[in-house]
Amino acid sequence: MNIGDAAKATGLSAKTIRYYEGINLVVADRSENGYRNYSDAHIHKLRFVQRARRLGFSIDVCRALLSLYQDRNRASAEVKSIAKKHLGEIEAKIVELQNLQQTLSHLIDHCAGDDRPNCPIMDDLSGEFHDTSADDRKLH
Repeated sequence: MNIGDAAKATGLSAKTIRYYEGINLVVADRSENGYRNYSDAHIHKLRFVQRARRLGFSIDVCRALLSLYQDRNRASAEVKSIAKKHLGEIEAKIVELQNLQQTLSHLIDHCAGDDRPNCPIMDDLSGEFHDTSADDRKLH
């Protein structure tokens, strides 16, 4: 099948498929006239990479996983190790995002959002941390 049909079969754009070919991730066969020709095996590999990318695996890790997939003598321990490492990276990102959420929520809660120029959000962004709790004590 041609690249348009491969795109329809996988849900990937032709541009993405060309990119994968350009980096030698999934390379189509070429017909005598030079057109790409995708077999069922190519489509399967493209779907494999697509699912791996949806799980957040990098291109390099996808390449390793695809190589392991094609190696019928692979040890599942190696696959599990790659997946566990990626899970650890995801968990670290979640913690980082939760910290960002807490910080931003705190700044929003302490910004009056009125006509005055004082703004803890701007203070934090500029590196001029302003202790709003001290201001609160002065007002009472």
